[in-house]
Amino acid sequence: MFQDKKVVVVMPAYNAEKTLRMTYEEVMAQDIVDLVIVVDDGSQDNTVSVARTLSHTIVYPHKRNRGYGGNQKSCYKLALEQDCDIIIMVHPDYQYTPKLIPAMASLIGNGLYHCVLGSRILGGYALKGGMPVWKYIANRFLTYVQNILMTAKLSEYHTGYRAFSRELLERIPLEVNSDDFVFDNQMLSQILWFGYKIAEVSCPTKYFAEASSINLFRSIKYGFGCLDTAMKFRLVKMNVATYKLYPEKEQS
Repeated sequence: MFQDKKVVVVMPAYNAEKTLRMTYEEVMAQDIVDLVIVVDDGSQDNTVSVARTLSHTIVYPHKRNRGYGGNQKSCYKLALEQDCDIIIMVHPDYQYTPKLIPAMASLIGNGLYHCVLGSRILGGYALKGGMPVWKYIANRFLTYVQNILMTAKLSEYHTGYRAFSRELLERIPLEVNSDDFVFDNQMLSQILWFGYKIAEVSCPTKYFAEASSINLFRSIKYGFGCLDTAMKFRLVKMNVATYKLYPEKEQS
């Protein structure tokens, strides 16, 4: 709990047997997490078996691989069913340190923000932390263009370390989003579309053999997907197009 608010950590897992337990142990060491939800997306290793040995954990295995976005849809649906107040996504590959959970939860629990991102760019240590140069350059280029098209000022749109309020997850139409990696960007664009402010905290960068990473081809596909998402946002904002991603907002 954080100030009587239920904190749930969701872990979208795929072939994470080597890092799942140590990620979980550091998550629970933060003392405010009430429940962990592990959604396994058709792993070919023992991820599900390891997850089922963890206490205070719900394990939900997909019968087939649905994709990173499809995994997150299950994560958030299950979290809301558990009457959570604060939902934090932590990748079980240990690339993002769970030690930031209290800071992220406090920004939401105190009513300051409905979305908090763990940014690898804030602080200026992304490259020193092991981020490949080509990924860093792509990150900076995409973020620059997205900030212009969506009139925002985020340091990056591509982190997988995120915290949300229950209110936000109940309002955003996640089911219309892609089941692929671009889901992350579509979700952030929807958060901006509905007028929510996004906070960022500096997150140390860790890259190592067991940390998950998409290949060059899928990275290129993801990059074009991000640009497409931002352009659609801009066109709807200009009232020259409509897309399911950005439904008409209720008038207050």
